[in-house]
Amino acid sequence: MSPTDWVRDQTQRILEQGTTDGVEVLDRPIVLFTTTGAQSGKKRYVPLMRVEENGRYAMVASKGGDPKHPSWYFNVKANPSVTVQDGDKVLEGTARELEGDEREHWWKLAVEAYPPYAEYQTKTARQIPVFIVE
Repeated sequence: MSPTDWVRDQTQRILEQGTTDGVEVLDRPIVLFTTTGAQSGKKRYVPLMRVEENGRYAMVASKGGDPKHPSWYFNVKANPSVTVQDGDKVLEGTARELEGDEREHWWKLAVEAYPPYAEYQTKTARQIPVFIVE
C-alpha cells in the first residue's frame, strides 16, 4: 500500500468494494493499476485517473507536477506487465512509454479526462511520461 494517506485510502476502498466505481478525484473516475516493484518484486497498487480509449488505458506519471517521477514509473519501466481494474473488470496488459504523436494523442485524452494534468505540466521542467497499457 502507498505511504500516502489519500492514495492508501482510495486503494483500500477499491479492494474492499471489489470495484473502482464511486472512487473519484474531483468527481472524475479512477482505475487501479497493479504493478511489480522494480527492486522488491512485490505487487504495488497504483490508483490513477481513468484515461481509456478502445480498451486501452493510459498511465500518466504526473505526481502532481513534482520534478521527480513517481516511484511507480520505475516499477513499470522495469516490469511492464501490469493489471488494470476499471469498475469490476480486471485486464492484464503490457505498458509501454509513449513518444511523439502517439504521446501527444494520449496526453490530450488525459487532459480531457482530468484537466489538472495541464497545470501539473506547467509546474515541472520534465515532460510528464505517459504509458499505454494494451
